[in-house]
Amino acid sequence: MSILINRRRFMQASSAIAAGALAAPASRVHAQSAGELRVSTYGGQLGKKVIEAYVKPFEAETGIKVTPITEDFTLAQLDLMQKTNSVTIDVGPLSQGSVLQSVQKGHLEKIDYSLFRKDDLEGLVPEVKQDNSVGFFFYSFNMVYNTKKYPADKPRPSNWAEFWDVEKFPGVRYLISGQYGTEGPWEEALLADGVSPDKLYPMDIDRVFASLDKIKPHIRKWWGAGSEIQQLMMSGSGDLMMSYDGRAMSAIEQGAAIEMNRNQTKMTFDSWVVPKGGPNVANAQKFVEFVSRAENQAAFAKLYPEGPTNRNAFKLLPEEIGLKLPSHPKYLANAILLNGAWYSEVGTDGLTNIQRLVQRWSDWVIR
Repeated sequence: MSILINRRRFMQASSAIAAGALAAPASRVHAQSAGELRVSTYGGQLGKKVIEAYVKPFEAETGIKVTPITEDFTLAQLDLMQKTNSVTIDVGPLSQGSVLQSVQKGHLEKIDYSLFRKDDLEGLVPEVKQDNSVGFFFYSFNMVYNTKKYPADKPRPSNWAEFWDVEKFPGVRYLISGQYGTEGPWEEALLADGVSPDKLYPMDIDRVFASLDKIKPHIRKWWGAGSEIQQLMMSGSGDLMMSYDGRAMSAIEQGAAIEMNRNQTKMTFDSWVVPKGGPNVANAQKFVEFVSRAENQAAFAKLYPEGPTNRNAFKLLPEEIGLKLPSHPKYLANAILLNGAWYSEVGTDGLTNIQRLVQRWSDWVIR
């Protein structure tokens, strides 16, 4: 299993909100004496679930006053905080690509694993347990069928080569945009062209776009945000689609006539990081340990359909819930794990592979 990359772009967020004390005045005194913590939680529905599953219970257990910042935490934001020596977020989630770049710049504290319980350390999937970050949920990119166009009793594409086969499997198609570089149908294009999963990296960018040339005329829309593909799935306008697993599961729960294929799943995770030089580093380390506990990851998984990175969490989840999550052992063993080191690799021209993909996509998509 290789190091992963990519992060989900959820709905953009509002400004910071205060969590407030959870109990009586005595608890407020305790919270003040225990210090403070500013946590970036994402925006939208995901941010609300992070607050419910992690922020509020952490505040209640520790007495630490937590201010959730309900917006995505970005590499650019971290860079600015370090350059200006003004750390305004104590702990937040980053993609693996952003983590690797931040480590290279020396912007992150090392994770204090001495705070972790032995069972939780052993339960964490090895790839998520890094020196300067800890992965806290897996998510994946999957093929999705419109069940009216492709009911269960009729042939469906079972892999990306068949998704590319527009004669055998006609229909309206949606694929993710490559505008961000860290997300795009890159691996899918290579799989469609016959590359085996264990030979994807280093990716042949020329071969990626040669494969995309074949499917391009048949893509009605290149979607760029999770909210966008969820709306498209709910509308019933697409027949074959690529979607985040969480967005697809959410659409299914809301009654969309779709099903998700977990074959050739592309999987990644987001990680908690502690910016270097913040005023509340000790409390941030406590929070990172808290969100890595099996019972807390299980509680989060019950609220939002993303996969625990602590394998022990599955022991605490009903099987019907566990099977909806991308990191269930049944799926994890055969998942395609994205190589974050390759995406962040810098060439002789000074560009990362992420930057190369963005430039190539910008020229290609308008042709």
